[in-house]
Amino acid sequence: MKDAAKLLAYFAATLLFGALSAPPLYWAAQALMARGIFPFLAEYDFERFFHRALLVGAILFFWPLLRSLGVRGWRGLGLDPNPDRWRDLRAGLFIAVVPLLLLAILLFQIGAYGFRREISVIALGERTLSAIVVPFLEEPLFRGLILGVLMRSNPAWLAALFTSAVFSILHFLKAPEHSSTAITWTSGFASIANAFHQFGEPFLLLAGFTTLFLLGWILADARIRTRSLWLPIGLHAGWIFASAAFNKVARREIPPLLPWLGDSLLIGIAPICVALVSWLMLRAWLYHVQTPEA
Repeated sequence: MKDAAKLLAYFAATLLFGALSAPPLYWAAQALMARGIFPFLAEYDFERFFHRALLVGAILFFWPLLRSLGVRGWRGLGLDPNPDRWRDLRAGLFIAVVPLLLLAILLFQIGAYGFRREISVIALGERTLSAIVVPFLEEPLFRGLILGVLMRSNPAWLAALFTSAVFSILHFLKAPEHSSTAITWTSGFASIANAFHQFGEPFLLLAGFTTLFLLGWILADARIRTRSLWLPIGLHAGWIFASAAFNKVARREIPPLLPWLGDSLLIGIAPICVALVSWLMLRAWLYHVQTPEA
């Protein structure tokens, strides 16, 4: 079986695991809340548990996939030890956050957004935790495993193209919140079907896919040029934290400014421009640190 077919089997197994394990995971959380344990779980609907079940499945089948591919370590995926990992991590955070911060200042200045009257410190803490955890889970999967496997038998640009498309699709296809009410053993499969609801809005589909695809390509470029995951992890963490923090402290004051900005920081020409600025900063920084001194 070729590498691509094994990757497809991996995704199918992850999807099946997520669909089957999400209902009992949700029921277990409900039982804990009924006993007064972890009451904050009441804020999470079934879709959140479904997404977490998918992540557990992706991690669970990660190493079996590596063994089936004959990969015995990260070097087999084209990754090298990075003695400058903390420098790259900090640079990624800076390159991701600064352009988004400038966009946020602009949106406040033109009156498109204002500050919320009440800002939840707990919510900001949760987003900070997500910014720390999620990149360390997703980057080894997308830019480590998938990109590394595809680069073994394809040009780097083609591997980056496919990986970025998968990254965009998997992040954009999400079921609407509270779309599953009465939870049964088949609710996970219903969530998969509901995830395609956004195809009914072609403009939003194209706009959201384009931004996520571009971000995925930037992350792939950082990984390929450094042969390491630390710079992509920093970029990914910076984007998650900056966008999530903005959503928690800002409220919209006017309708969406299409085509410049949609309902979120992922939709519109402005987010694409911000991503391109980050890419230019990334290239300039890499040129500076990778150019041998005369």
